[in-house]
Amino acid sequence: MTHAQSEEQSYHYRVIARALEAIDSAQASGEPLPLASLAARLGMSEAHFQRLFSAWVGVSPKRYQQYLSLSLAREMLARRLPLDQVAEGAGLSGTGRLHDLILRWEAMTPGEFARGAAGLTIRWGRFPSPFGEVIAMATERGLCGMAFTAEMGFEGAFADLVQRWPGAELREDPEAIRPWVAAALSGRGDAPLTLIGAPFQIKVWEALLSIPSGQVTTYSDIAEAIGTPRAVRAVGTAVGRNPISFLIPCHRALRKSGALGGYHWGLPVKRAMLAWEAARAEAAEPALAQL
Repeated sequence: MTHAQSEEQSYHYRVIARALEAIDSAQASGEPLPLASLAARLGMSEAHFQRLFSAWVGVSPKRYQQYLSLSLAREMLARRLPLDQVAEGAGLSGTGRLHDLILRWEAMTPGEFARGAAGLTIRWGRFPSPFGEVIAMATERGLCGMAFTAEMGFEGAFADLVQRWPGAELREDPEAIRPWVAAALSGRGDAPLTLIGAPFQIKVWEALLSIPSGQVTTYSDIAEAIGTPRAVRAVGTAVGRNPISFLIPCHRALRKSGALGGYHWGLPVKRAMLAWEAARAEAAEPALAQL
């Protein structure tokens, strides 16, 4: 994805975010908002809004509203496969290897983590993304942080990332990490990562990496997959502490009921990510349109 394309998608997301607010307001009545009403609320013609909406998400506003409903999450949960079956279907020996098909990564050593990343240089920059502005941070080994600012703002998101690695030296240097960010947002799968976390957290993040785009899992499934079935609460905490949002897809973890649960960078962002991915899954596999 080029910088211009990412800027365009970021603008699209800002428009969609306003549409989501209007849709949320209307959901209490149980009636979807027709195209004409949505376009009017956004100050656009129907044709312009339809084109912009379809360019961002790939489906009509009416279809997208269906994706945003709780019923979609439940349908996705009903179709999900246990993580070990996903691994077997990919011809792998276990879920721990699935990330090799998605991203290259290198964990911090325990000593580096215990020292709060002291001695590490972390470069950072602000970039447009399909879901609004993203703050990206990287060591010399790869991306270590991605935070979306749409809900908490730049200052809050930046402080949230920085406090995780108090010993690191920070340098604003967007050009140094721009290629990795572009690779991450394009879905090419060649963005290197540095996972900065405790061993249990890294096991949870590895499990998240095994969830394909357009699919979801539950916190309890993740606990089962990493061999700690009773540690659902701890899994939820580790999911919430994932510093590399979107790339390590914590937005694909739901509650057993189908409720979205929480999302560190804001539930509207999580809902938009899931719907965006579900729409693209439908485009790639027309049979999903029968939901």
